[in-house]
Amino acid sequence: MQATVRGYDPATRSGSVFLGDGTVVEFGPAALAGSGLRLLRPGQRVTLGLDAGGAIVGLTLATFPLPGAAAQPATGSQAGRSCS
Repeated sequence: MQATVRGYDPATRSGSVFLGDGTVVEFGPAALAGSGLRLLRPGQRVTLGLDAGGAIVGLTLATFPLPGAAAQPATGSQAGRSCS
């Protein structure tokens, strides 16, 4: 699921995001563990990992894979192309 950063406090490594329907969801420092991110800015698009209850348990930039997520196969015009 993707969302937009609403706010982030680098001292506590916690913040909040807007979901697509405008709902605000808070996250704690554990959501950034393993992502390698040190700073988030309001307006940045992020990808969320959610637990069964809907709490944010993983968060990274929308262009990065979630830590621990399996690689997604290439699709569309990029399928089968080498990167060399």
